[in-house]
Amino acid sequence: MRTSSTFSVLFWTYSNRTKNNETNVYARITVNGRRVNLSLKQKVHIEFWDPKRQKAKGNNGTSRELNFYLDQTKSNIVRCYRDLKEQGRVVTAQLVKARFLGEDKKKYSMSDIIEYHNDTMACKLSPKTMCHYRTSQKYIIAYINDKYKSSDYYLQDLNYAFVLGFESFLRTYQPNHYQGRIGNNAVMKHIQRLRRMITLSYHLEWIDRDPFVKFKPTLEKKEREFLTSDELVSIVNLNTSIERLGVVRDLFLFSCYTGISYGDIMKLSEESIAVGVDGDQWIMSKRNKTNITFKIPILPMAEDLIKKYKNHPRTQNSKKLMPGISNQRLNSYLKEIADLCKIKKNLTFHMARHTFATTVTLSKGVPIETVSKLLGHTKIATTQIYARVVEKKISEDMKRLKEQLI
Repeated sequence: MRTSSTFSVLFWTYSNRTKNNETNVYARITVNGRRVNLSLKQKVHIEFWDPKRQKAKGNNGTSRELNFYLDQTKSNIVRCYRDLKEQGRVVTAQLVKARFLGEDKKKYSMSDIIEYHNDTMACKLSPKTMCHYRTSQKYIIAYINDKYKSSDYYLQDLNYAFVLGFESFLRTYQPNHYQGRIGNNAVMKHIQRLRRMITLSYHLEWIDRDPFVKFKPTLEKKEREFLTSDELVSIVNLNTSIERLGVVRDLFLFSCYTGISYGDIMKLSEESIAVGVDGDQWIMSKRNKTNITFKIPILPMAEDLIKKYKNHPRTQNSKKLMPGISNQRLNSYLKEIADLCKIKKNLTFHMARHTFATTVTLSKGVPIETVSKLLGHTKIATTQIYARVVEKKISEDMKRLKEQLI
């Protein structure tokens, strides 16, 4: 039984369809006796065409150029045939022609890569990171609606102009949940997420080129704000009869003395407390953002706060270590605490983590390698950006250096 397939490519012209003594050149693809014709959009003078050799006669520039084009075309058609065979496809002459013309490939759109990304990355990225991606994706679709008056956009049409247009759109766009426009670094983050999805499209061979090749991100360096010792003490000493402010202050101080972020604090339970290598109690858990394990010895201030809420109704019901409250309300109430403590800084909950890294640890002489481990960082370089060494610590280090040099 014959199982092998036959395949051939030949070039020919319509000798009876000449115009000004020129005729079009065609390719004929034959698979298993069935054939299709393909116009090559090339012309040749009828006297210079050799039907036996399927090439242009002579050695002049025009003939050499056409023959080179025919060689390249045949090579590409053969490659299309071989690719289809390797993919296990039922190869036909029409399918080879479609592959050569790029017509057999699906035209993927922005919604396709968004759906593919979210389906494949949901198990790899943290819920918080996925939430950031969905926000970026919402802005991408809003840009397409605004710029192209469409609900979707083909990936093959992506170019450098699309990227620049998206950047401009973000800089002027005002989301409903923002008080102002999106900041520069936030704009770069949204573009970074778009870039990762488009790179994924490129690796999937959904697109042939990367529209981000010429794009250069412009991040603004910002100092990480933290509380000084005096500002931290003023919050510790704050007396308030308003229960919600008292709870928010305690949560903020718990983060200041543990370095644990809001999302990770909300996950802590009594099971998060274990005996450390020194026999004392430690907090042991995994960062919600990176799934990296962190182990933190419990400082006296943090221990007092844990005891304070051990039998509190809010922790008894939730079975958590500390009372729960939404991040939005938390940051809103911190503004009231800042006013009561006469702190002029824009007090946010994440500033507690900065304060732990600087005022509570680094400025007290704790090595940066230790702080890096406490914060759950995988690289010290991250800690160096995150935890700015305060001027007091620099001064003390320099004084010790001077004493050694004398």
